[in-house]
Parts: sequence; C-alpha cells; structure tokens
Amino acid sequence: MNCENCGAPMRLVRERDYFVCDYCGSYHFPDANRDGIRVLNEPSNTLCPVCHTTLVVGALDSIRVLHCPQCLGNLIEQPAFALAVEYLRRHADAQSFPPPFNRAELKRPIQCPRCGRKMHTYQYGGAGNVVIDNCLDCSIIWLDWGEFNRIITVPEEEPFELDGG
Repeated sequence: MNCENCGAPMRLVRERDYFVCDYCGSYHFPDANRDGIRVLNEPSNTLCPVCHTTLVVGALDSIRVLHCPQCLGNLIEQPAFALAVEYLRRHADAQSFPPPFNRAELKRPIQCPRCGRKMHTYQYGGAGNVVIDNCLDCSIIWLDWGEFNRIITVPEEEPFELDGG
C-alpha cells in the first residue's frame, strides 16, 4: 500500500492494525468490509480453497483471519470463530433476513488449504442459512463472501416457551 499523501510505501504496524508512512508520517486505518474484516493486505503462505489466490491477513478487532482478495472469502481458526461472531454481533448495525438455504452448496468440494484433504461441508447451526466448510484436523473454517455478515445480522430465533397454564 502506498501513502495517499506522498506516494511512498506504507508499513503495517501489526500489533495495531494500521499503516504508517515512514517518509511523511501519515497514517492509514483500513475500514472494515461488509463482513467486518479490516483487510491488511499482508500476504500469507496459504492459498484460497476456492480460487487458489494467495490469502492476505485481515483483522476482526484482535482476531486474525485470512482473506481472499479475489473471491472475498475468509479463513478463520475454529477456536476464534465463536469470538469473531460474538464481536461482530456486538458491533452490528442492522438486522436482515437471510436468503433461502441452498442445498446445492452442501455438495461443493473444497480442499483444506493446509492439509489438502476434503473439508467437511455443513449448514451452520446458528442464524443466517450459511454453509460452512471445516477441516477438523487443521481446526479451520472457511466462510464465503457475505457469510459472516449473514450470521451476525440475522436475528437468532427466540426460544420456544411453554405456557404455564
């Protein structure tokens, strides 16, 4: 990334998730995309399981994800997934209704970008009608573009309560 002020290359300040220009001292704070991820554009050593483009580092608060600059999907460590959903729900602006569930997405074969085995594909148990791809051995989850957004903006179903009478 180059500085908007002087054109010099900017340096990522990893622990703060912003860029600084060492030449003129300008700062750049990346905006979050639709899925709530601030794309930091630092290349990783991992290829996208869908389009095989090199994934780049992204941030959800202090949670690291890998983001595909081409298909816009996101790879996240399984233990961080629940934290990411909780964080995004706390910062969500609006609620929406999910599109109908597409069963054909369950048949899509995706290879794990770490071990190369076929990922498990299933419907997410929470809100949003989202299909998740998961590698249990590598403990990672793949979400396509917009799926984080659907999970966090769709209201959870109200628990069913029995009448006391």
